[in-house]
Amino acid sequence: MRAYFYFNLVRLYGGVPLLDRVPATSEINNPEFQRRATAEEIYQFIVSDLQFAADNLAPKSTAQTGRTTKAAAQAMLAKVYLYQKNYQQAYALTNEIIQGRSGAYALYPNYADVWRTPGANSSESIFEIQTGVNAACNNSAVSIYTVCQGPRSGGRGGWADLGFGFNTPTQDLANAYEPNDVRRAGSIIFINPTAPAGQRSTGTVLWDGFRIPSKDSVEGLRYSYKAYHSRTREANCGNNDYLPKNVRILRYADVLLINAEAALQIGNTGAAATSLNLVRTRAGLPSIATPTLAQIWRERRVELALEQDRFFDLVRQESVQPGRIVPIFAAQGKTFTKGKNEIYPIPQAQIDLSGGQLTQNPGY
Repeated sequence: MRAYFYFNLVRLYGGVPLLDRVPATSEINNPEFQRRATAEEIYQFIVSDLQFAADNLAPKSTAQTGRTTKAAAQAMLAKVYLYQKNYQQAYALTNEIIQGRSGAYALYPNYADVWRTPGANSSESIFEIQTGVNAACNNSAVSIYTVCQGPRSGGRGGWADLGFGFNTPTQDLANAYEPNDVRRAGSIIFINPTAPAGQRSTGTVLWDGFRIPSKDSVEGLRYSYKAYHSRTREANCGNNDYLPKNVRILRYADVLLINAEAALQIGNTGAAATSLNLVRTRAGLPSIATPTLAQIWRERRVELALEQDRFFDLVRQESVQPGRIVPIFAAQGKTFTKGKNEIYPIPQAQIDLSGGQLTQNPGY
C-alpha cells in the first residue's frame, strides 16, 4: 500500500518527502522528513517496496478476498517499470501473471459487468478497493465516489438525479471506439436528445431499468457507466453518498496491455499481438497481426477509459514520444505547458507547514 500511495504521489507532484518508517514524536519537525526527495529516489523506494511485496505476499488462491496478493504487487511493479521504460522487467513480470504462476486470472467475459456486482473481485480483478455494506451506512465505501460521477439534473429538471456530473466522457472519447466495440456502451451513459414537439422523448434506460430523462432535463450529454451503482439491483445501505462500489485499481486487461507494450518495445511483436488481441477479442473486435505502439496506446485509452489513469498515461507517453500531449490537450480547448503541467503544484498549506522546507514545482 505504501508503494501504491507513493506511486500516485510521484506521478502527481514529482519528488516528495520520503518516509520509510513512522517517525518518533521527537522527530516530527526533523527536516529529514520535510524536505523533498528526488523523483528518482521515490521510484527506487517504490520498486524496493513492491519487490519485497512480490517476494512475500501469497497468491490469489490462498489470500483472503480483498487482501493484496503476489500478482497485485507484480502488476503494480510492472506498471512502475513501464513508467521507467524498463520494458524487459515489465514484460517479465506481466508474463508471470499471464502464465498463471501467481494465481488464476482471466478477462471477465462480459465487459459491462466488470463494474457491476458480478465483476467485483472477479477473475479479472488484480487489485481493487473493497467497500462493503452495512445497515448503519458508516461503512468503508469511498464517500461520494459514485454520486460525484452520476448524471445530473439540468434544464427542466423534475427528476431525482444520480449525482454531480463530474468525470464526464468527452465526445472525442466516444469517437475513439471502433465500430462494434462493446466497450463503448459499457463505459458511457449516453443521454438521448429531446424529441421534437408533439413526440414523446424516450430518455435513456439503464441496465437496471432506471430511466434518465432526455437532454432537456439533464445537464450533460455523457456520463460514466463504470461509476454507476444501481440503487435497486445492487446492495447498498440506502445512503447515496456511501454506495459500495469497489474501485478497480488494476485489472487483468491492464496487465495484458502493459505486456503488449513492453513486448513491442523489446522487439517481440508476436507476443505483443497475442496480449493485445485477447483484449480486442473480448471487445468484439478483429485481431491485429502486427500492432504498432499507436494502436496499443489507443487500446489503452478505450479499455481503461474513465478509470482515472488517462492523464498519467498521457504524461508517460509524452516521455516516450515527445510532442504527443500538447495537441491532445489543445483538441479539448486546454493548454498543456511542457516542463510544468506534467505534475501538479505542491499545496501551499504543505509548504507552510514545512516552514518553507518544501519547495514549489517549476512554473507555479
